[in-house]
Amino acid sequence: MADTKREIERKYESDDSGLPDLTGVAGVAAVIDKGVAQLDATYYDTADERLAASSVTLRRRTGGSDAGWHLKFPVAPGVRDEIQAPLSDTLPRTLAGLVRSRVRDAELVPVVRLRSDRDVRDLVDADGRLLAEVSVDAVRAARLSGDGGSAQWTEIEVELADGTDPAFLDKVEKRLKKAGVRPSSSASKLQRALAETAPKKKRGKKARADRAQAPVTVSAGDHVLAYLRAQRDAVVELDPAVRRDVFDSVHSMRVATRRMRSAFRSYGKLLDRAVTDPVGEELKWLAGELGVDRDQEVLTERLTAALDELPRTLLSGPVRTRLRTWAHARSGGSRRRLIGVLDGKRYLQLLDTLDALLTDPPLLRAAGGKPEKVIGKAVRKDFSAVSALVEQALVLEPGHERDLALHEARKKAKRTRYSAESAVPALGDPAAGLVRAMKSLQNLLGDHQDSVMTREALRELARQAHGAGEPSFTYGLLYGREERRAAEDEAGLPELWAKIRDGAAFWAYGGPSRPR
Repeated sequence: MADTKREIERKYESDDSGLPDLTGVAGVAAVIDKGVAQLDATYYDTADERLAASSVTLRRRTGGSDAGWHLKFPVAPGVRDEIQAPLSDTLPRTLAGLVRSRVRDAELVPVVRLRSDRDVRDLVDADGRLLAEVSVDAVRAARLSGDGGSAQWTEIEVELADGTDPAFLDKVEKRLKKAGVRPSSSASKLQRALAETAPKKKRGKKARADRAQAPVTVSAGDHVLAYLRAQRDAVVELDPAVRRDVFDSVHSMRVATRRMRSAFRSYGKLLDRAVTDPVGEELKWLAGELGVDRDQEVLTERLTAALDELPRTLLSGPVRTRLRTWAHARSGGSRRRLIGVLDGKRYLQLLDTLDALLTDPPLLRAAGGKPEKVIGKAVRKDFSAVSALVEQALVLEPGHERDLALHEARKKAKRTRYSAESAVPALGDPAAGLVRAMKSLQNLLGDHQDSVMTREALRELARQAHGAGEPSFTYGLLYGREERRAAEDEAGLPELWAKIRDGAAFWAYGGPSRPR
């Protein structure tokens, strides 16, 4: 079993003077001495330190009140999510799964041992409520691999208590700075330990490499690859959140896969599609696995909300029970099944393939062109495609054919939105404006498609109800409301499209090579 907590803390450099007097901090009624604890932590990583490169820490610690396995993921500066598991000799499977997207098939080995004498103080208010825990840590670090370097230092750590306003940390920091204490230059003990215990030759090479790097994006290919890397990173970083069932994580991971696949298609003149198309198919597979239950959940939520809006007098028969039964029967996946996918060879191979593609990208000649010209042309092509589909749908009569045309236009609007997103760093405001326009179009067409799917579901529910001898009145009523909603979407489309078309003249009719 693993527990999760949000850790909000700040670290400061410390000398032999120890902890300054904190009784003057606003809101602090008392500073309570909690004594000294001896902590012994072994940190694990791959030989090439993949976890540390992602600011993820995995340790096994004894001593103190929370002995056990601790896995920490960065959330924001000074904020991390910590997942704790009971102390054991081997890494718990739950935690191993949470680092698998980064570790893959590599072995986790002990890299650093930190032993700390932690002198703890509790800051409490007038009611005795804990506001923060402040500790002075005398740290001794030893590298467990390579040349086995060592280091030692003292630092002050201030960790916010649950339920305390984060602004309280500013008050503590103000008092510490007044006493001459300054923020630490390292975000974590592990980061400092790795830096200070690294072999001197390795440290020198890293410093020279940092000076030599010039991360200047100059070509169209550079922009597209930067976008693809961001989506690859999103998949890797969202993996633990999906495993923990964090809200919206499955949807966000699915979107990242779609963005990559869309970029492969939109920028087929820059990246060899003979290489990217097979990768795109694997991304489509992953998106499908992530969406096994998602589309059904959206449909069920829409039907449930529609029932909630009806007066009780219009609820004829066991409609809510029928809806629950129907939704359960159509549910195609489970948490266990999804975790199985994320632990499977096919998914891990996909991650390796994406890494290899981005390390040695299959760039074509056009990738070396100017971003504003090459990327602008690709986005304009996508916009022309969605424009043709919308215009085609607008001349069709309401009905099945128009529904299909609007659905195709929705998919193309999504792709155009993604290509415009990727173009923002290169093209600026015109691309950002197109993103907003495509989002508006996608929302309207998405609502229309949801209505189409909801009406299909209502027909199925009505047939089931009729077969069971239940009234079908409520399903017919909801069907009529969905029909009206779809008609309103279709009626609003010409005005929205005219506004988009006029505002996106640059994309519709061309323009200067560099948008102004």
